[in-house]
Formats: sequence, C-alpha cells, structure tokens
Amino acid sequence: MSVLDKVDAATNLAKNNELQLLVFRISEKKDSAYYAINVFKTREVVESRNHYLTQIPSSHPLLEGTIILRGLQIPILNLPQWLDVKLTKEEIKRSNILICDFNGIIIGLRIMSAYRVIKKNWNDMHAPDSYRLKDEGVVMNDTRLEDGSLCLILDYEKLLSQVIPQAMVNVTQAAADIKDLELPSKLKNGTVLIAEDSKTAQKALTQIFKNANINMKLFDNGKKLVDYVLALEESASSIPAIITDIEMPEMSGFTVIQTLKANPQTRKIPIIVNSSMTGDNNKREAESLGANGFIDKTKSHNVIPLILSVMQE
Repeated sequence: MSVLDKVDAATNLAKNNELQLLVFRISEKKDSAYYAINVFKTREVVESRNHYLTQIPSSHPLLEGTIILRGLQIPILNLPQWLDVKLTKEEIKRSNILICDFNGIIIGLRIMSAYRVIKKNWNDMHAPDSYRLKDEGVVMNDTRLEDGSLCLILDYEKLLSQVIPQAMVNVTQAAADIKDLELPSKLKNGTVLIAEDSKTAQKALTQIFKNANINMKLFDNGKKLVDYVLALEESASSIPAIITDIEMPEMSGFTVIQTLKANPQTRKIPIIVNSSMTGDNNKREAESLGANGFIDKTKSHNVIPLILSVMQE
C-alpha cells in the first residue's frame, strides 16, 4: 500500500467512525497484556538484532539511544520500561522495534512482538474515568479482541512529552503570540468547547487558554461534546468556537463535524480540528465536512490566532 493509499484508507475509516489498530505485546509472558496503536501512526516493525543502537550520553532514562534506518537517525524509546516491565538481555535481543510517525516526528518503540491488525468502530473503544484519575495514568482507552482479551491504547503523546519534550507544544510561545491580539467580545465572554481524549494534549490546551484568559470546557470524547451542544438548543449559537481531535472513543472528530454542521442551530459555530493525523487528505476531508480550520497538534500554540481568523470569516 502506497503512502497516499494509507492516507486515503485512514480518512475513509475516520469518516465512518472507524479505526484500524496494530495490536502488539511488550512481553513474552503468556498472561502479558495486549496494547495497540493506530495503524496509520506506524511505519514498519523491524527486528532489534538487525540494528545497532548508539547510546546518547546524559539522555532521558527511557531513551535507549538511536538507530539508523533508511538514512534516518531514529530515537528508540523503551516502552516496556515506561510500563514497569523489565526485559532480560535475551528478550531484548529477540524484541522488535515499532517505527512510528507522530506529527512528522519519527520514533521507535521497543515492543516484544506485533500480533495483528484489527478494525474497530469508535463505539467499541471505552475510556472509563479510572484512566484519568491520576496524572501518572498512561492508558487512554481500551477495547476487546475477538477472544475477549482486553487491549489497551496508551497515551503515546505523554511518553513523547516526557522523553522528547522539545517535540511537543510550546505553551510559552502561545502566550507570547497572543499578547497583542484583540479578542472579540463573543470570545472574551463565551466558552470554547474542546473534545480531546489525550490528557497530555488537554493539559497543553488548558494552559494555552488559561494564559489567554479565555474560558474553555473540556470533553473526553466527541460524543460528550455533541450531547452537550445539542442540549443547549438555541443558545448553542453563543459558543464562539469548537476544537476537536479526530481520533476519539465513541465518536470521531469527523462525526462531530458532520453532526453539528448538519444541524441548523449549530452549523454556524466555527469548528477547528486539532489532530496528529495531519495528512492532506484528512485536512481535505475535514474541510469538505464543514470544518473551518485545521491545526497540527504540535503547533497547538497557534490555536487562538486561528480561532480569531475563523471567527472573522
């Protein structure tokens, strides 16, 4: 499958409130857990033994070093260690490296073995509040495999923010960028609604809006946001803007856009997509459904100027 075909497939899945997951394990133990990641954030799986690891002095404990793959220097993150699983030297030799692409940042995650690819509807993805109770929580949502086994989807952005913080949103820059901007009264007096399931992204957006003295309300998924907006009925028109991720349990961002833009009482609310799925096809699909703007998650510090821009259209 070519890169463009992969992007098309990812867009079509999201449009139908579906996703494809690569399921993997981080241990050889029989009772070890299954984990998963969106297929379209992955590039390939390579055998660890075939790649020389160059260590980096004074680096983060979870950053094992780098490998060279197809001319790229790729940092390798120790996913088992992040999850309190220690691999023996022999297991490390037998392990694999999952090459991933997060917003154009290429990293390798150490895993034991890739299991299979599964297709799921976002309705089959569950995000109980227990995953969000503690700041150290690393699970975002879960689903079930055909045999009933639990499969966990991790907050990979949290891992990235811990190990390679320079790859994440520059919240300080966001405050500087809006210092001289004049906010319209609808934005100053209103509340921006945000659907985002990553706790790491939630924290960054919360800080950005706090620094700007703009009210915002967070929802852990798109369905919760849509239910809230539709319950407002006619007063929904007072919402200055909505920000939504694409990949979320229960309802994808594309479905959020479709639902709100199809409703006469909510169709004029500006909607901005804030996503790590930044391919041109996703941007085109969001635009065709009626989204007013699209921003790369690693550039979320630009989100308030973008809100101002779409409010003036």
